[in-house]
Amino acid sequence: MPDSLLNGAYRFSVAPMMDYTDRHFRVLMRQITRRSLLYTEMVVAQALHHSDRRERLIGFDPCEHPLALQVGGDDPALLAEAARLAAARGYDEINLNVGCPSEKVQKGRFGACLMAEPAQVARCVEAMAAASPLPVTVKHRIGIDERDSYAELLTFVDALAAAGCARFSVHARKAWLEGLDPKQNRTIPPLRHELVHQLKRDRPNLTIELNGGLQDLASCQQHLQQLDGVMVGRAAYDHPLRWASVDRELYGDERHPQARASTVVRGLIPYAEGWCSGGGRLWAIARHLVQVVEGVSGARHWRRDLGRAAGERTAGPEVLERAAQQLEERGL
Repeated sequence: MPDSLLNGAYRFSVAPMMDYTDRHFRVLMRQITRRSLLYTEMVVAQALHHSDRRERLIGFDPCEHPLALQVGGDDPALLAEAARLAAARGYDEINLNVGCPSEKVQKGRFGACLMAEPAQVARCVEAMAAASPLPVTVKHRIGIDERDSYAELLTFVDALAAAGCARFSVHARKAWLEGLDPKQNRTIPPLRHELVHQLKRDRPNLTIELNGGLQDLASCQQHLQQLDGVMVGRAAYDHPLRWASVDRELYGDERHPQARASTVVRGLIPYAEGWCSGGGRLWAIARHLVQVVEGVSGARHWRRDLGRAAGERTAGPEVLERAAQQLEERGL
């Protein structure tokens, strides 16, 4: 069992986010927190059939552990195959997306729309759990459209628990499948943290994690008095150094110095050397550094200079070296 687990649950995780939580951002987050659970972007289970695309879709660096593969789909056989592949590739768990409300995802008959079909989701979870030794977890909403009663949420959770779901990562907003786009679905439906707290009280033996609206460590600590874990999304991407004390505060781990902007950038250099030597573009890594420096004089100029230099086709790790030196000279 990974030592990031406390009482059977990851206390803190960074939510899976399409176009954000790629392998480069995850390595960046590992400069900030070594104990938190990280997620891949959602991968459609059917796409994993194509072996020529697998490395691009699910490749990762060993430093990213503990790491969960998030998949989307509604076919138990395909999802079982994904679970076997995740185990073979060395992931720490596999997570099923039952929360994405996008129109494209709905057309594929997965994501949040599956909350209307708890029996089908349960079959998927059961197949995944039988196919590999990895924990199978589910990320879901509190409801969809007019199907948002607490009784319906309990029915959904109970079905999945019976099928073998190891953890419920609950986005404390319902999803409107028509009329709102994914961005609006992250902000317009009201947060109902109290429902997630009630779920834990009513199902104390289940592992319940809260997602949605968590902006700082203090609020996370407050929710952790009643829940097993917290999951932070946009606030982790937009303000990565805001979470630099997670390991110390939530895990009691003081083995590593608290990250600063310069140590984050410098910590990426060995990884960038390997990526660029294999033909990768530096910009794929550097684009995630935009918010590492914020709220200080000169931050905008530092970001502009880094962007220009890293955007050059021939840019290499030396760009990050210069960027780190600039931060160090300013004590950042």
